[in-house]
Amino acid sequence: MGLNSLIDIRIKKSGKSNSPFRYAGGKFYARKLILEQLAPSDYFCEPFAGGASIFFATKASYKNNHLNDLDKELINTYTQIRDNLEGLANLLDGIPATKELHHYYKNEYVAISDLEKAFRWYYLNRTSYSGIMKRENCYWGYGAKYSMKPENWVPHLRTVSDNLQGTNLTSIDFERVIDQAPDGGMIFVDPPYYNADQKKFYTCNFETEDHIRLNECLKRNRDRLSFLTTYDNSQEVRDLYSWCQVIEEKEWNYTIS
Repeated sequence: MGLNSLIDIRIKKSGKSNSPFRYAGGKFYARKLILEQLAPSDYFCEPFAGGASIFFATKASYKNNHLNDLDKELINTYTQIRDNLEGLANLLDGIPATKELHHYYKNEYVAISDLEKAFRWYYLNRTSYSGIMKRENCYWGYGAKYSMKPENWVPHLRTVSDNLQGTNLTSIDFERVIDQAPDGGMIFVDPPYYNADQKKFYTCNFETEDHIRLNECLKRNRDRLSFLTTYDNSQEVRDLYSWCQVIEEKEWNYTIS
């Protein structure tokens, strides 16, 4: 039987991570706790990749890696970083972080190619408040004291691109990802929290029925996969996952800054 664990986590504070993106709900500050719980395997997968902080922290530990997210623009940006870094670097070369350009790329710029879409997405992500990409809440939020400087974007992306080589990138429903994972795989599951107002942050909604689907999917795969999922500490979540072997309660404050 696989290692089935549930950890209830609230982020203590936000900050820069090994991820190429600023991402609401990212797990950079939970890395140490999460890494201690991951099972060894030849295969590692994040069905809800987001900023993928855990993937970047574990890249050397797993032979085969799979990042999936229903946000197609996010996955396209990962793909361009992996496969077309020099093209992306050319578009970012010399571009400053300004409120005027943020407005332009959000409201006026017409991206035609996948590369241009990735450029637009990356620029807005790096210069928006907490990296929130949902259009109605995607506000200017760059600050020189706490944001990565534009001249460091491309050097950082070169390291990210190296880490993404050989990684499978998809944008499909989480059930397909988990059901098709090879036996013995390690799955890190970081869905939108059950009671959080996640509709403000993410372009893809996750409803109550999706939390139920996720629970049922993990339950039917529990004898062939190891998984660890992070969730908010709520009675609804505890009831859903009462069948898990291990439930650990670790809490800290989650802030957006």
